[in-house]
Amino acid sequence: MTIAVVASEAFKEELLAQGLKSDIKAEWLNKPANVPGAACYIDLLFSSGHSEELLKLQPALIIVNSVPDTTASLPENFIRINGWNTFLKRPIVEAACSDIPARIKAEEIFAAFNKTIEWVPDIPGFITPRVVATVINEAYFTLEEKVSSKEEIDIAMKLGTNYPYGPFEWSKKIGLKKIFDLLTLLAKTNTRYEPSPLLKKEALL
Repeated sequence: MTIAVVASEAFKEELLAQGLKSDIKAEWLNKPANVPGAACYIDLLFSSGHSEELLKLQPALIIVNSVPDTTASLPENFIRINGWNTFLKRPIVEAACSDIPARIKAEEIFAAFNKTIEWVPDIPGFITPRVVATVINEAYFTLEEKVSSKEEIDIAMKLGTNYPYGPFEWSKKIGLKKIFDLLTLLAKTNTRYEPSPLLKKEALL
């Protein structure tokens, strides 16, 4: 089976964190393009500008990295996954899709990378990005109140929760603008997600 993946070198490394089965061929692309015989296209660099090109590649399975936007905002039959930086290193992939046959195919695709899919509600931000964005936001509120420094907060979170990164470290790896955009979107329906003034200031610098 051939799987075409649109990815940066960093995303490629994350996707291959658990290896690739020997009978699978992965074609690595920097933008969507036809790969003869590809059973699936995984676009980890997805933006709305890629939609038209990806649609041309159906009926191959299309899987896109789309954290804030739900499937209602995507072309029909697209599967969305949580591909924020650092999250694809895990052996579990968060994904959303209502079509059962497509789910089965997607599970086979990620099994090729020795990963399993956790099907979660089709909501903006999935589950883990919502939690991490909230933790980062609270860390910024704490910093605003001069409780501690960024470095000390990072150390405290890693030691206290066994997180792989402190909130400020994580915000750099993910991209603070992505965190801000998700919080702003979620705050439209729930004010508890309102970004801290300091986070907003640093995100928009």
